[in-house]
Amino acid sequence: MNAWSISFAPLFPWQVIVALASIAGLFVLYGLLRRVRGGWLRLAAWVLLALSLFNPSLIQEDREPLKTVVALVVDETDSQKFDGRDQQTKQAHDGLKALLERFPQYDVREVIARNGGAETGDASSALFGALKSALQDVPPEQVGVAILLSDGQIHDVPERLDELGFSAPVHGLITGSANDRDRRLLIKRAPRFGIVKGNQEIIYSVIDTNIDTAGELVEVRILIDGELVAIEQVLPGEDASFFFDVPHGGKNVIEMRADVVDGEITPVNNQAFTVLEGIRENLRVLLVSGEPHAGERTWRNLLKSDASVDLVHFTILRPPEKQDGTPINQLSLIAFPTRELFIEKIDEFDLIIFDRYKRRGVLPVLYFDNIARYLTDGGAILIAAGPEHADVASIHRTPLAPVLPIEPTGNISEAPFRPAVSEAGRRHPVTRGLTGMQPRDSEKPADWSRWFRLIDGESPQGDVIMNGAEDKPLLVLNRPGKGRIAMLMSDHVWLWARGFEGGGPHTQLLRRLGHWLMKEPELDEEALTARTSGNKLIFERQTMGDDPGTLDLISPGGDNLSLTFVDKGDGKFVAEHTADSLGLFRAANGELTALTHVGPANPQEYADIVSTTAKLTNIVEQTGGFIKRLAKENVVSSLPRVVPIRGSGVTRGNNWMGLRTTDASILKGVTQVPLLAGFLGLGILLLAMAGMWAREGR
Repeated sequence: MNAWSISFAPLFPWQVIVALASIAGLFVLYGLLRRVRGGWLRLAAWVLLALSLFNPSLIQEDREPLKTVVALVVDETDSQKFDGRDQQTKQAHDGLKALLERFPQYDVREVIARNGGAETGDASSALFGALKSALQDVPPEQVGVAILLSDGQIHDVPERLDELGFSAPVHGLITGSANDRDRRLLIKRAPRFGIVKGNQEIIYSVIDTNIDTAGELVEVRILIDGELVAIEQVLPGEDASFFFDVPHGGKNVIEMRADVVDGEITPVNNQAFTVLEGIRENLRVLLVSGEPHAGERTWRNLLKSDASVDLVHFTILRPPEKQDGTPINQLSLIAFPTRELFIEKIDEFDLIIFDRYKRRGVLPVLYFDNIARYLTDGGAILIAAGPEHADVASIHRTPLAPVLPIEPTGNISEAPFRPAVSEAGRRHPVTRGLTGMQPRDSEKPADWSRWFRLIDGESPQGDVIMNGAEDKPLLVLNRPGKGRIAMLMSDHVWLWARGFEGGGPHTQLLRRLGHWLMKEPELDEEALTARTSGNKLIFERQTMGDDPGTLDLISPGGDNLSLTFVDKGDGKFVAEHTADSLGLFRAANGELTALTHVGPANPQEYADIVSTTAKLTNIVEQTGGFIKRLAKENVVSSLPRVVPIRGSGVTRGNNWMGLRTTDASILKGVTQVPLLAGFLGLGILLLAMAGMWAREGR
């Protein structure tokens, strides 16, 4: 294809040429007004001279026509998997390709749109985002048409024509049926954070499409971390509220499940969930030191260094039996508020620590009954035993004895020893991987300093996770009732804190111990946790046993899978799975369950899955496009006719859609022919000037 045009390359600045031409024009105009002979010939000569200074050239462009780009966008998002839409889409796709192949002037670009997209910031149907990405290398004027094959649930439809990026028509071919029945549960407002035990509200609604409920109430089951907590009755279409107390710190998964209706296209969106991060208020810890000793400050410094701990510390400096005649009003000591702490406010404490405490009449024996009740009802107690635990003043000789994890024999060993993690301790989260531990197959002891006192005990209950001299129990953990108790059978942990012989991991050990006592999930002996990395699901199983068995996994669509754990050593097992769908996954191993989700909570893709033409209508009308719902049967025969259109003609009609043909081309070469240059130009100018003087000479 050849195209002709004229270009100019002035020999002087155009301002100079115009100025000279203007001066010459004045003289010529004077001659014309005075009717001087040869005036018109002079005008022609000066015009030719001016044109020659502009150096005109004839340009011949050799252009190759470009094919008009037709973008065929195929929706393969999750909503297309329901109600046979994927098969309907495949048949329509094959039929359209056959129709378009009849026109060689078009370059058909297939664009496959799957879940997700930066345009929406959500796992949703971002067809226009996929279209823009596919046409990045195509000039807007080369785009002839965009054909969208979708169920109409598109979440990034441009509102205005200038947001589209091209001016070609957009046609929409819609799969699915407008009469599909569906019920969906929508969480409208939910908190992302909440104080543990604090009250929170979730606002939600049940929405029915093409379902005649006639004012009937819908039953909604509400679960927190997989456990049913409430059953609500709600009216479809109206907002409802659910109030609850945040059960624990960390991730809390709140699920809502509405009743399934017969004939609805899918029950997947009958449920919705939200994730709330539980935040603990400051932990309240009561530390009772039986008497001043070298290790007392170790406990105090450790607890005070944690900003999330509110510490109440009492040291018994003056027991009741001490009588030295000093009047009470002259003492600067604070009386131990036994009734207030151990009767009235005991349940307000998250942890009680008895540091070398012995019976000295400060706490009445009956108070220990209440302490035991506090423990079995869900409280936490840590006992750091000293020499007093082996004599008659031991708290083991109180009503607290039935819940203590180990019984003292009355013997005390003061031979030096290095604390060692037991076989059970290597698998327990409190002591597993402590700094300075040696590998299992190493014969070397841990790189920790020695201790010099061990209270002998027998008949341990629970887990002995550290041993002392002669493999006697040093640290024992147990779970009486709903509570937790830990017993350290030595008061020499302060040697690690002081750095004696290099010290040891006292901060690491005691903090883990405190977190275990306060029921932090990551330190549970038997635990199943789940997390995601992209679309990969990672399940971690912590156990004190050797074989946790298989993991049962339920996908958002209800499919059941069985995964095998891989042993990572020291009681840790891992199973992985690559998810092919979005939503909430449920994992179970025995009585343990875990929840995690792929993609955002309640993605738009599942919020509304009933086929619709409404979302595309506006942009289709603005571009002069065509929209039609395809038949569920005989899909190919229901496709509209395809008609090539040149120029700015109408691109839609009765069951036909137009493919605009553009004039885009690519430049292959240029031929330039000067018009007033060289001998030809010189001859023309000389002829004009000679004719002017010849006329003048007559």
